[in-house]
Amino acid sequence: MRVLASQRQIARAVLTARGMARLAELREAGVTAATMSRMERDGEVLRLARGLYQLPDAPLDAHHSLAEAAKRVPKGVVCLVSALAFHGLTDQLPSQIWLAIGQKDWSPKPDGTPIRVVRFTESLLSAGVETHLVEGVSVKVFGVEKTVADCFRYRNKIGLSVAIKGLQEALRQRKTTPDAIARQAERGAVATVIFPYLVALTANC
Repeated sequence: MRVLASQRQIARAVLTARGMARLAELREAGVTAATMSRMERDGEVLRLARGLYQLPDAPLDAHHSLAEAAKRVPKGVVCLVSALAFHGLTDQLPSQIWLAIGQKDWSPKPDGTPIRVVRFTESLLSAGVETHLVEGVSVKVFGVEKTVADCFRYRNKIGLSVAIKGLQEALRQRKTTPDAIARQAERGAVATVIFPYLVALTANC
C-alpha cells in the first residue's frame, strides 16, 4: 500500500506540473496503468480520453479542448475554424477541433473531444506555426495570416463565408496585414482566390 500511495503522489505531482498528462508520461515517472485506473475509480483523476488524465480540480482554460487535442496528437497543429476561434476571428464555437497533421501521420481514434483531421503537406504543415501555453500544455496553432489563407484553401470544407469573415476580422482587428496574408496565400497556392477579397476589403483603407 505504501508503494501505491507513493505512485498516487507522483501522479498528482506530474498532473499538477503539466496540467494534463498521457499515460506514457506517467509511466516514465514510475506510475502504472493500474494505479491510474484506481485513481480514476476513486475520483482522484479525470480521464479525458484514452490514456489522458487531469486532476478534477485543475483550472480550466477557455481553450481547454485545444490542450487536450495537443496531448492526444503531439504533431498536430490547430487549424481552420479552431484557429480562427483561438485568434478571435469568428463567432463560431466549433464542436470539433480542426487539427492539421502530416500526410502519413497517425490519425487519432474517436475518444474524448472530437477531432477533425486535415492532412497537410510537410511544407504547409511547418509554415506559420505559433506555440501557445494552455493549461501548462504547449499547443501549436497556425498564425493569423496562415489561418486565413488555409481557410480559403479549404473553403469547400468549412464554407467560403467562414473564410471571408475570418479575413474581414483579421484586417478589422489589425491582427495582420494584407501583405502578410498575400504571402501566405501565395505559399498555399490560393492567391488568385483570395486576392479579389483582399482588394475589396482594402480599397477604402
